[in-house]
Amino acid sequence: MSLPNTTRRAFLRLCRVKNSPPAPLRTSVQCRRYMNSSRPSPTPISRICQARGALPLFLFLGSLGWGLVTNLEAEEAVSPNQNASSNVNEKNEKSFRLPEIKEHGPKSERPWVIRGDRVYDITDWIAGHPGGEVILRAAGGSVEPYWKIFNIHQKQEVYDILEMYFIGTVDPQDLVNGSVPSDAIEDPFINDPVRDPRLHQHTSRPCNAETPASHLSTFITPNHVFYVRNHMWVPSPPPNTTLTIELPSGDEISIPLDDLKTKFPQHTITSTLQCSGNRRSHMTKACTHTSGLQWKAGAIGTATWTGPFLRDVLASTGFPIANPPQDAKHVQFVGHEAYGASIPIDKALSFSGDVILAHTMNSAPIPPDHGYPLRVVVPGHVAARSVKWLSKIAISDEESTSQWQRRDYKSFGPNERGLEDWSKAKSIQEMPVNSAVTSVVPLPGGGFVVKGWAYSGGGREIVRVDVSTNGGRSWDQAVLKEEQELGSSSKHWAWKQWRYTIPSYTISDAKSKSENLEGKKKAKMTLVVKATDEAYNTQPEKFEPIYNVRGNLAVAWHRVPLSVEKLERRERKGEN
Repeated sequence: MSLPNTTRRAFLRLCRVKNSPPAPLRTSVQCRRYMNSSRPSPTPISRICQARGALPLFLFLGSLGWGLVTNLEAEEAVSPNQNASSNVNEKNEKSFRLPEIKEHGPKSERPWVIRGDRVYDITDWIAGHPGGEVILRAAGGSVEPYWKIFNIHQKQEVYDILEMYFIGTVDPQDLVNGSVPSDAIEDPFINDPVRDPRLHQHTSRPCNAETPASHLSTFITPNHVFYVRNHMWVPSPPPNTTLTIELPSGDEISIPLDDLKTKFPQHTITSTLQCSGNRRSHMTKACTHTSGLQWKAGAIGTATWTGPFLRDVLASTGFPIANPPQDAKHVQFVGHEAYGASIPIDKALSFSGDVILAHTMNSAPIPPDHGYPLRVVVPGHVAARSVKWLSKIAISDEESTSQWQRRDYKSFGPNERGLEDWSKAKSIQEMPVNSAVTSVVPLPGGGFVVKGWAYSGGGREIVRVDVSTNGGRSWDQAVLKEEQELGSSSKHWAWKQWRYTIPSYTISDAKSKSENLEGKKKAKMTLVVKATDEAYNTQPEKFEPIYNVRGNLAVAWHRVPLSVEKLERRERKGEN
């Protein structure tokens, strides 16, 4: 049987040798060995879903972009506990005390979870769970605080899948008004750090907050106001942290964090990280609804990052970085909280790629919100590939199978709303050119100074920033600040700060023209900015042609309407 790698992985997540404990996700090489090996007599995979009629598990996998799995066979995946309780009378359901349920935690051979007052043995679901072993975080307690983080869990087909693993209910003695008491439900965000109040928070659980405008005009973004993009909770670092590297052969090598700091050459690069949804709110305002956090222009920041280069660490394992095998096409990263992403192996191994395993950010240990104790930093690429709280690296012939690689951080055409084919869209990697206005400040002698940032991915240097004070009818060039990129960066991984002076007469002219044309209407002027990189890529004029329902890559001209009356008032008072 010859299967695509994606299908193989989905298949193997569902498969289990009968009565054996859960096995870790196999590499593609192991998949091929497994698929071609002698195995016990298979049972039709439809048996897995027989308890709920139609195939909700298949539909769930399909909704995650793994494709409909058909005509496959797997080993029996239904545990004895499931068979014993799937069709029994409700009065005969087993009940369990909370202390007993707690014993079936993440390290138990048979982990259980609670939803409502019902108990489920998820042992045989772990390998097929789209989020991987992250579900084990809820083992021994309620799954609901974790499922509330993602809307994808708020679907009947997901509940149907869970019901397949029902084994009983919580003992009524442990319930308060029919529910598990709140003090018995673990808060996944209990260890999250305290954030700087100047950050503009869009959500608090998980934390997603952008850098305040006042700190977007400095070349290096201070750690405490560096934008935060968390998909889940901030994990507590395990003691004696090690990094696991999985080679194409399936062999795994563990490297202690201390060795990464002391046994490899240390490098410092200066790199900008930007969320793919930065300026999404601008696209929403110009077009229509976009899904996702409504970032303004602050989901971006620049820092110095210190650690060994990824290529050096991979070379230490014996992997041939100069001549990698043909089936080594991607490098996958997994965080301690189970977030996953990947990059092409060419980027990972390139001597000008500068992919770094960073333990230090701006000359200090990486803060918890930014990946302590270890983060991979992939300069020039969307920040979603710079996985935080790094725990594992795998060299593979396919991209990460995570939700965030396969069904997020992609872009579609303006007409594809509701018609997105996730399997065909390319994952976002290098970022396009973008720029924004961050402040308009009055000058002591009159006029204003406009400041902002400009950035392009792939190490492409910003060579020009154009500014218009009349909506794009005429243009002038901003002054680019030539900052010293600290460290040993091979390319221009960092943004450019820019400034532009608006003289007083420009504001007066705008007022005069407005009075002549519009009579008593309030005078306005529209400030516009666009950037160009060294490859002469430039920003599109409007959002409409690049609109996508996800609101990713919102890189059209940044337009800032200004009231002439307010500008004049600020100019007189010298206000910022």
